[in-house]
Amino acid sequence: MPVSQEALDAVALSRAEYEQLVERLKREPNEVELGMFGSLWSEHCGYKNSKPLLRLFPSGGDRVLTQAGAENAGAIDVGGGRCVVMKVESHNHPSAIEPYQGAATGVGGIVRDIFAMGAYPIALLDSLRFGTLDEPQTRYLYDGVVGGIGGYGNCLGIPNVGGEVFFAAPYNGNPLVNAMCVGVADIDKLVSARASGEGSVLLLVGSDTGRDGIHGASGLASRTDPESRFAEMRPAVQVGNPFMEKLLMEACYELASRHSDWIVGIQDLGAAGLTSSIVECCARGRTGAVIDIERVPRRETGMTPYEVMLSESQERMLIIAKPEHVDQVTALFHGWELHCEAIGTVVGGPDVIIREHGEEVARVPWETATEPPEYRRAGERPAEITELNRFDIGSLPDLAPGDASAALLRMLARPNIASKRGVYRRYDQQVLGNTVIQPGGDAGVVRIDETDLAVALTTDCNARLAYLDPYAGGAIAVAEAARNIVCTGANPVAVTDCMNFGSPEKPDVYYTMEQAVRGISEACMEFGTPVVSGNVSLYNERSGRPVYPTPVIGMLGVLDDASKHLGAGFTAAGSPVWLLGADVAQPAPTLAGSEYLEAEHETVAGLPVVDLLAEHRLQQLVLAANDEGLLRSAHDCSEGGLAVAVAESSMLGAHGFESTADFDPGERLDSALFGEAQGRIVVSLRRDSDADRLRELAREYEVPLAHLGQTVEAETFRLGPIESTLPELTYAYEALMRL
Repeated sequence: MPVSQEALDAVALSRAEYEQLVERLKREPNEVELGMFGSLWSEHCGYKNSKPLLRLFPSGGDRVLTQAGAENAGAIDVGGGRCVVMKVESHNHPSAIEPYQGAATGVGGIVRDIFAMGAYPIALLDSLRFGTLDEPQTRYLYDGVVGGIGGYGNCLGIPNVGGEVFFAAPYNGNPLVNAMCVGVADIDKLVSARASGEGSVLLLVGSDTGRDGIHGASGLASRTDPESRFAEMRPAVQVGNPFMEKLLMEACYELASRHSDWIVGIQDLGAAGLTSSIVECCARGRTGAVIDIERVPRRETGMTPYEVMLSESQERMLIIAKPEHVDQVTALFHGWELHCEAIGTVVGGPDVIIREHGEEVARVPWETATEPPEYRRAGERPAEITELNRFDIGSLPDLAPGDASAALLRMLARPNIASKRGVYRRYDQQVLGNTVIQPGGDAGVVRIDETDLAVALTTDCNARLAYLDPYAGGAIAVAEAARNIVCTGANPVAVTDCMNFGSPEKPDVYYTMEQAVRGISEACMEFGTPVVSGNVSLYNERSGRPVYPTPVIGMLGVLDDASKHLGAGFTAAGSPVWLLGADVAQPAPTLAGSEYLEAEHETVAGLPVVDLLAEHRLQQLVLAANDEGLLRSAHDCSEGGLAVAVAESSMLGAHGFESTADFDPGERLDSALFGEAQGRIVVSLRRDSDADRLRELAREYEVPLAHLGQTVEAETFRLGPIESTLPELTYAYEALMRL
């Protein structure tokens, strides 16, 4: 009997894909096999719409220790025999349906990706997008997501050191919740996620298996508009237990760091649960497996093989143990009060075989399962973008000098600019004792134990710019991330990305995705920051409208001497303050996609521009100046432009500012103060005499610069026509905390 459309819809397979599956199997799949293939061929697991584009990313380099996509996360050599393992991943649709658990289990999943490689997690970051705060649902989602991230991460004892929060109407009903985790390992202790060696034993460790999360990969992550399918999809949201995960994390790290000779590999159970973990491990090792599904510990009675294989119950790991060490591995996990059950064996051959009561219930060829159909679509530039790019920003009235002070206060109170202290104060930033720079600045900095090394970490994406020009927006996301890393004194070395878009089946959405990938690729090649890991989240839509294209960039920088780190705040009075990368005056087009344009003119329009060569020269200048000890602080200009950047540096360092910069009355004031031209960094120097050397370096790197003024002990703040005080600025800046 032909499979029904209803059955195909349940596993998110098209009729054409089903027919291709039958042709490759040379038979009809049974119910269990259909469910397994639906998950493995889903966008979330199989990347069938995105893999052809992701191959455009540069992924190799002298520091890169892993092949992109071949392991749970990317590993980067940071020197001294140590490596950093990093990845960012989405949990968007689950968070739209159940924000606390969706966000919490998103943290749990990304942490398991890190310790599955034998690395100890040392830092978390999160990149969040919500709708407008005048929507009651946004408040509910915002509170739930922030609570879930804090609740889970704090229990694990991993510091949350950075991230971003952005509010815009296109995210109403479809928030984006991207979590990034970074871990540290000895290079020679890295563990692969592969099954090899006939007779090796597959051990399932951690929580019992329940019915939560079924169809999470093929349902939630592979379809549009989760809000419209709330009741249907709520059972697909997983439920987390961070205390169980803490035990798993410590036990797996002990196993990898002290007894790696006992095992062949480690794999976490995430999307598609046992199905993806076993099949993908077998594919990497090019070997088969036989699974006795009766041996899977369960917390619910009457579960079918279909439910067991597709369950996404959290806090579970698959350990591939050498047969002679199974008892030792089991004893280690029992010592951590964790269940550890042998559920299968590695065998030769091309199939993963699932048995129940001795009867075969599924036979899945791992090669077919891990090679879903790929789609290279023809994108179409959205017509609305062409019109928005043509908008003449210069036709808008300029900011009056007398309104400049009030305009800065309004800008500082905007949710996208205002302090996110109300978010990160719910996260533990100091646990483990290695946090050098906490959230609130450009990037987090974490010291690596027993070394002078530190790593700088950030997540970045201005989605408004990616909406107006996805190519430039993708490149700008990388450029801004690199600027943030450089502003801590660290050298950018690698990228992990999370590509958040609408339905790829729509030509305009596919166009934005392809162009964003091309922009990211060019920027990464220019900065020498390969993409070593990442995630794609598609079908982010509500009522047929996609979210803003949001290619989030997570970036890693290395600081060889942690004592040379820079902060964003003005830390001493009498420090000369300079703008690097541009003059003060800026033309009207630099307001393209800016917070000011939306705030003051209710307009999102214009054409963003980025000069990657100039960006790279600017970053090299800042690193050189810091190496010579010239700088006290560095802070990049991004959302809100120059005025917001200088105000933030004053507030962060608790020092006032007196401007000597010339604001030409013949030039536009709004673009000079609030334009968002790329490639600009505000720095403060240690001494007046350092200005001559800074000018010399600027000439050497061909970077323009302008003297802005100096820091003062008083609480006054003056920048051109802006006159205010630190208490006034701070009150406006803390607006989000009062909502």
